[in-house]
Amino acid sequence: MKTGVKPQPPRIPKIGFVSLGCPKALVDSERILTRLRAEGYQIAPEYEGADAVVVNTCGFIDSARAESLEAIGEALNKNGKVIVTGCLGKDEELIRKEHPNVLAVTGPHQYEDVMAAIHTVQPKPHDPITDLVPPSGIRLTPRHYAYLKISEGCNNSCRFCIIPDLRGRLKSRPAGEVLREAERLRDAGVSELLVISQDTSAYGLDLKYEKSTWHDREISARFLDLAGALGELGIWIRLHYVYPYPHVDNVIDLMSDGKILPYLDIPFQHASPAVLNAMRRPAATEKTLDRIRSWREKCPELSIRSSFIVGFPGEGEAEFEELLAWLKEARLNRVGCFKYENVEGARSNALPNHVPSDLIEDRWHRLMQTQRDISRELLAEKVGRTIEVIIDEVDEEGAIGRSKADAPEIDGAVFLNGEKHAAAGDIVQVTVEHADDYDLWARRSGN
Repeated sequence: MKTGVKPQPPRIPKIGFVSLGCPKALVDSERILTRLRAEGYQIAPEYEGADAVVVNTCGFIDSARAESLEAIGEALNKNGKVIVTGCLGKDEELIRKEHPNVLAVTGPHQYEDVMAAIHTVQPKPHDPITDLVPPSGIRLTPRHYAYLKISEGCNNSCRFCIIPDLRGRLKSRPAGEVLREAERLRDAGVSELLVISQDTSAYGLDLKYEKSTWHDREISARFLDLAGALGELGIWIRLHYVYPYPHVDNVIDLMSDGKILPYLDIPFQHASPAVLNAMRRPAATEKTLDRIRSWREKCPELSIRSSFIVGFPGEGEAEFEELLAWLKEARLNRVGCFKYENVEGARSNALPNHVPSDLIEDRWHRLMQTQRDISRELLAEKVGRTIEVIIDEVDEEGAIGRSKADAPEIDGAVFLNGEKHAAAGDIVQVTVEHADDYDLWARRSGN
């Protein structure tokens, strides 16, 4: 009879992860996490017990850079073994000057380099069980919605933006590859896909709109063709970061036909031609108000979200008043506003006539008050109407969801007080009973 100590299974290494920045960076994090799980690593929920920590950074504006450096410092203090990736990783000298003990620094979407650094710190398990990884990969969003990145980088040269320097020029994914990922996500229970890139309407330009195969069909790497194919999946499709190029007009037909959500996220950034030219914005000369009117004539349910910058160098009171007047006429559904700040490496830093910070602050408040009034009026028009809502969460007080006009985390919410029979990801009919400046309150239709 054999005796002895029963061999213990090999210890599975654990990697901690901190993800900062925009949804595009979030997708990068998800891809790295998926690779880690595919190779057999565990994901550590805390710094303690992790064999190493990856910090995916943001470097878009100074406040984001400061947050990233702080996150790196926290990870070093609490764990000690830190690998840095993401947009701030382009400035390795800055990171190592502030935190000389980081183990490795890589730039955005450099997945292989991140994995190589992890392998150096903590070799991958000998026998990874790849079946533990779901077909949709590891995601950081709730189960019922996901971001779908269709391209990397950007070919534009906006003076205030350093994204092309951080992430490179436009690099689109083949349409078939995007659609297969979208199907995997749908089959994993995703009810809403949020299409993202740095310039979504430029999708496929670098590929010369080449075709690829999806279900024995050839799909062109073209914005309209991809949107149409995604609209066949039977789930909510939401378009983000769409520049108002002329061909965007054609996508409105898909919205009016109910194939994709009647929602456009367009970063207009300003309304004054002088400021837009100073910014070097693409499509700055388009007659946007006329186009918005034509879009709404074709698709009355269309909701438009946008972002603006106040205090760009050279913006005088006349240009700012032009922006306010434009907003009052455009009546956009959702608006975010940034206060201009110099960003290291941005070409706008060298422009003359910088606006004083106190004046920038005043203009920000004036713009947000103008938009608050518009939002309140638009939402009041929805009271008494029946709309579709996707449920995000349910607790002891009821359910919280979003309408087709609301993207997660950046737009408003629909509160269903007392609703206990819905689950996250359900799409339900509700009747709107009350509205405030940004949110709606409703009850389940038929209740």
